[in-house]
Amino acid sequence: MLQLCFVRGGLGFLRAKHLSLIHAAFQSTQRVEYKPIKKVMVANRGEIAIRVFRACTELGIRTVAVYSEQDTGHMHRQKADEAYLIGKGLPPVQAYLHIPDIIKVAKENEVDAVHPGYGFLSERSDFAQACSDAGIRFIGPSPEVVRKMGDKVEARAIAIASGVPVVPGTDSPISSLSEAHEFSNKYGFPIIFKAAYGGGGRGMRVVRSYEELEENYTRAFSEALAAFGNGALFVEKFIEKPRHIEVQILGDKYGNVVHLYERDCSIQRRHQKVVEIAPAAHLDSQLRTKLTNDAVRLAKQVGYENAGTVEFLVDKHGKHYFIEVNSRLQVEHTVTEEITDVDLVHAQIHIAEGKSLAELSLRQDSIRINGCAIQCRVTTEDPSRGFQPDTGRIEGIAEVSHAQLIPAEDLRPMLQREVKTPKVSANLTWGKFLPEPQSDDQLNPEHLGKTHPPDS
Repeated sequence: MLQLCFVRGGLGFLRAKHLSLIHAAFQSTQRVEYKPIKKVMVANRGEIAIRVFRACTELGIRTVAVYSEQDTGHMHRQKADEAYLIGKGLPPVQAYLHIPDIIKVAKENEVDAVHPGYGFLSERSDFAQACSDAGIRFIGPSPEVVRKMGDKVEARAIAIASGVPVVPGTDSPISSLSEAHEFSNKYGFPIIFKAAYGGGGRGMRVVRSYEELEENYTRAFSEALAAFGNGALFVEKFIEKPRHIEVQILGDKYGNVVHLYERDCSIQRRHQKVVEIAPAAHLDSQLRTKLTNDAVRLAKQVGYENAGTVEFLVDKHGKHYFIEVNSRLQVEHTVTEEITDVDLVHAQIHIAEGKSLAELSLRQDSIRINGCAIQCRVTTEDPSRGFQPDTGRIEGIAEVSHAQLIPAEDLRPMLQREVKTPKVSANLTWGKFLPEPQSDDQLNPEHLGKTHPPDS
């Protein structure tokens, strides 16, 4: 049984949104044929599918949903103009990973373009290639760029070639425990194992001594193999208590790239983001410039097209290190939209049609930060299993008397809802100012419910 408990407080300072428009042009002498998109399929489910459908409707584009047998009654099916079953007889996750069915539905129903959303097939180069081979536009980077960015070792090599700093680590996946020993001897502890062909915190293990090395190597390999079908690992020096800062980028088909500033994703649980803030609070302006410049430089180096995120770690000395590129839209893209007034899904679709950043009125010196935004994710955990991520049917809602909570009656509609992933929702709010923290640890997850906003 799942029980949800929602804490609020510390976000009351956020007020009504004041929008600002972005103007001006970004010049390019190249030309690609403009092909308007008339029908979009979202190869995904839930909130991201609905988010893309809304953008398509605003642009006058017809929408197509796909759904598993278990999702017959889900809202994303109802929100689309058309909906088709995929993965008949398969478990729900496998249904959304069934590339032949998705391509078949797209071709039979004259779909112009496929948006992958996030998760599932969003960073699978073989899916992007399958769309291209079928004559269907993939709303994202090219298959080759998706492949390069999905391979963390190759992405790291590209970053080095671009002059972007990286964390000390192996140049290629390790093939034995002895290689991990050699790395530890050279760089010392702590170190971290990471899956070479996937992310999201799976296949990641921090090692602080030789005694922990073998067990964590074995566990990381098994986790990576189970999650991504490939247990290959690489090793990095582990940066203690870093800030996790990511930069949102947009690239067009003409080699132009802009950034839309950064998000701070430092508040995490088991390497999974929980709170995202844009812009990053108390970030030195020179460091912000270095981060955004390096993100754009890396994107141009690889010929990046469409939306993506370049992720960095920042250590206690203010030195930044590249860690990975997410070649897709992310859950937290909405906080960037709130502070820049740029609709990233609109931009994705227009770029896939062949429009330039100039035609979208996106020039770097015209993109400004307006206010601040915070997104908080609500997730499910099982206390009986050490608070491991949990899924299932929500059968009860507990209200804790000593905390500031969303009233239980407001949560009643969630009862009996089937949760297929641990993330239940992502709650977003915007404000004109971010208040000064009263202490360095005020942004720790355990203090979020105790933060008191200023009177203004």
